[in-house]
Amino acid sequence: MRFAKLARLAVGIAAWVLTSTSVPAAQTNVAVAANFTEPAKEIAAAFKAKTGHEVVLSFGASGQFYSQITQGAPFQVLLSADDARPKKLIDDGLAVPDSRFTYAIGKLVLWSKTPGLVTGEETLKAATFAKLSICNPAAAPYGAAAMETMKSLKVLDTLQPKLVEGATITQAYQFVETGNAELGFVALSQLTGPETGSRWLVPQELYSPIRQDAVLLKTGVSNEAATGFIAFLRSPEARAIIEKYGYVLDGQS
Repeated sequence: MRFAKLARLAVGIAAWVLTSTSVPAAQTNVAVAANFTEPAKEIAAAFKAKTGHEVVLSFGASGQFYSQITQGAPFQVLLSADDARPKKLIDDGLAVPDSRFTYAIGKLVLWSKTPGLVTGEETLKAATFAKLSICNPAAAPYGAAAMETMKSLKVLDTLQPKLVEGATITQAYQFVETGNAELGFVALSQLTGPETGSRWLVPQELYSPIRQDAVLLKTGVSNEAATGFIAFLRSPEARAIIEKYGYVLDGQS
């Protein structure tokens, strides 16, 4: 009888140990387009709270990340500001083909800290300002969208001497924030705080949609945090955060 009680106690202790021991948390390195900085931080925090996995975020221009990844940079996931670079990484054999999807569609804004300065396309056509900031159109899709907008409005030739170029959309925003440019093309997601100054949400017909794609790199296939994070990006919780920052979700107008 005593032996039977001891045996049951041992089984109970073993079961408690197995159920109370948590799975060790994993870590993943994620390259994130600069325009998605704040939502990415919030999504990573929500993911960690839910899973315990750590997401190390690096922010920059999508073109720069593409170059770094092709040269062996230690990322497992890319959240790009376009759909071209993730596709190229798949074509290069560096990313998982069926992992690519559009996590957000970005919106371009012409913004100034000065109230009344930005009134619409007329502001660009009048060109009464000295400096207009954009991000590098070769590396950053929002810069390419800004160039496309100016071409659509037939003002690029006039404005070209006034352009101040940042490496990323963050730098383009900082040029306006610090007064080094009176106005600039930025992402709507950067203007989610209290509305200040003046702004113009650029009509979609003036530039190609900024489809921002995510992709799992082949270096992350066996990384539980990487596969879990890119799956979490599709969750209702993550999608609600993305919408909060002014992005359109795929399938919406």
